[in-house]
Amino acid sequence: MLNKTDWKLLKEIADLEKVPQGAYNIRMNGEAEARSSTANIEITPKTDGKPGIDIRVKPGTRGESIHIPVIIHTTGYSELVYNDFFIGDDCDVDIVAGCGIHNTGCETTQHDGIHTFHIGKGSKVRYVERHYGEGEGTGERIFNPETVVYLEEGASINMETTQIRGVDSTKRNTKIIVGKDAEAVVTEKLLTHGKQTAESDMEIILDGENATGRVISRSVGQDESVQVFYPKMTGNTKCFGHVQCDSIIMGKAKISSIPAIVANDMDAQLIHEAAIGRIAGDQILKLMTLGLTEEEAEEKILDGFLQ
Repeated sequence: MLNKTDWKLLKEIADLEKVPQGAYNIRMNGEAEARSSTANIEITPKTDGKPGIDIRVKPGTRGESIHIPVIIHTTGYSELVYNDFFIGDDCDVDIVAGCGIHNTGCETTQHDGIHTFHIGKGSKVRYVERHYGEGEGTGERIFNPETVVYLEEGASINMETTQIRGVDSTKRNTKIIVGKDAEAVVTEKLLTHGKQTAESDMEIILDGENATGRVISRSVGQDESVQVFYPKMTGNTKCFGHVQCDSIIMGKAKISSIPAIVANDMDAQLIHEAAIGRIAGDQILKLMTLGLTEEEAEEKILDGFLQ
């Protein structure tokens, strides 16, 4: 039974204040708390012995959503979950995932998830994944997500991942194979503070003719936190790829951005940009002249940067 704390977590990670419309699977402390399929979207437990679910979307499904949030409030709990998505041809669907941990104890609570997408010809998927941690306990909150995407001809995925505070350690692995005339867009937003650590290893492989890939990474490192980014764009044919990493560094934080582009065809057009810097003093001063304190000005700038 979902309580007030559970609904707070669901609001943070999936904007849910009540049971959603459409297909959904709410996982709590390793068990399915609530699940619903629709005429076009079927969600079933895995049959290979692994924990997790299979999500199958019928060809031609449009305008429907799928919510698959995970919440954990048991200190010392650790899990590895496998979710597989099979999206038929000519679909247009939204998928909202993410995990929230409420840890009030002294032991580490950890969620690792492996999501694999098979997206059919001409289909469009918008995928949102948020990670959030809270709780007054001293136990760590750890997330290690892995995402693998296969895009068939003319398909697209627009993936947005967000992690703002509360997560002690995360290691994210993402791999997208982009077919002919297909497109992958990944937007990554991250804020770390204290002694938190975050590592992101991402590769987009432009495998089909006229494939397109875009990576937009924005991060803020505060206090003594450490961030490391490894975005890689590989072009195997006539294609276009763009990697952009922008970071704000504060306090004694350490940020490494190590983009790579690999062209295996003379018609591959690949671009990478990376920038790390502090907040400009004139930006803070301008906001302070409008009546904000220095701290409020910094928060305003950071909020705008991570939008």
